[in-house]
Amino acid sequence: MESIQVVGLSGAFGLGMCFAVLGSIAVKMMPRMGIDQAKFGTMISAFMFACLIAQLVVGVMMDSLGYQLVAIVGFVAAAVAILLLANAKNFGAGVLACVLLGVGAMACNTTGNVLGTQVVQKLFSGEGAAASANNLVNVFFGLGLFLTPFVVSFLFQKLSYEKAVSALGIIILLPLIAVFMAVYPPTPAGFKLMDAVMLLKEPVTILAAFVLFCYIALESSFCNWLAPFGKEVLKQEKPDLPGDKADASAARLLSAFAIAMMAGRLITSFSGITQFGGWLIAGAAVVAAVIIMIMTGVKSSAAAYALALASGLVFAPAFPTTVGVTFTKFGGGSGSLFGIIFAIGLAGAVIVPKAIGNMAKGASVQKALKLLLPACVILVLLAVGLHYVKGPADKAGESKAKTVIEQVTDKAKETVDQAKPAVEQAADKAKATVQQ
Repeated sequence: MESIQVVGLSGAFGLGMCFAVLGSIAVKMMPRMGIDQAKFGTMISAFMFACLIAQLVVGVMMDSLGYQLVAIVGFVAAAVAILLLANAKNFGAGVLACVLLGVGAMACNTTGNVLGTQVVQKLFSGEGAAASANNLVNVFFGLGLFLTPFVVSFLFQKLSYEKAVSALGIIILLPLIAVFMAVYPPTPAGFKLMDAVMLLKEPVTILAAFVLFCYIALESSFCNWLAPFGKEVLKQEKPDLPGDKADASAARLLSAFAIAMMAGRLITSFSGITQFGGWLIAGAAVVAAVIIMIMTGVKSSAAAYALALASGLVFAPAFPTTVGVTFTKFGGGSGSLFGIIFAIGLAGAVIVPKAIGNMAKGASVQKALKLLLPACVILVLLAVGLHYVKGPADKAGESKAKTVIEQVTDKAKETVDQAKPAVEQAADKAKATVQQ
């Protein structure tokens, strides 16, 4: 594997780590900081809001300054943020770490989904090539999402909280070796900020952004509330279970979700089902709604694990297929395009997980999950719209086809006009022969 491919795939892996870390350490971090579920929800919102702002900046920065600088910012900022979380002992320090984590996450995100898709796409061909490539890239997002809670739940049983979380900060720095070794493809020539603004005029940009608004609200809620949800179910089923074992078991619920998502994206990338585009996303949203309804009433930890696996498998194709379909409709991806749709999408993650935390404070995380159902319904409608909306590449293809048809028609007319005198002459000659 080339160094440039390692950088792109590591960006997706790093994003998975960033999105999993808060949920993975929540059950130990909250009592350590003396915060309740509502304040933890505020930390998630701070992280997501920082992601929203950072994504707009990072996307433009990639197109104007290149891939390498963005990759360096991503891995270094994420590592520093995780080290801050390892040592934070109050709410204010935790929020500061979350803001920096958002910056690192979005630089990793753009490295993976733009650079990664570009360098992996050559492995695929056909109509769904970009979507298949992005699904494969996001297998590594799933790997980061899986390994983070798995590793930290193991380390919590062997090491102190500080050392266990700090180990994650060291892991996310390792791809820097490949970052400095890689040879990078050229960024868009003659990039101007107005080019990014003009993307907002395209209906496909707006539709893709709101598809991600709904989907990211779902995924981020699962990433951050699945472990607390699992602990609630475990405590109801086994009230005498020691706290450390309950914490570790709850964290593994997120690992189950992540590994199922990773497997789902790997299957999606090579199965060819990305050709269904928006309909694939809509179908996933329908099944996700059914799973969420079941989760709100589940009482068995075994059933909770099964539902975590099912949700990961169902969620798997939605995000990368949205990105791939959108890139295809533009004839290729860019940091600015990805930055816009993802930044708007992140607004869902700012709002919904916080709302779940507020509702859970007066009830339970399990009951609060029903807040995700409207997002599923809206996602179905938007995904179908994304499937049918025309993008610049579609319009250019139609215009080219129209030009070719016009050229063929003109040529045929010209041929007929040229042949007409000869036909008339032959007709006159035949008439004369008959008269004789």
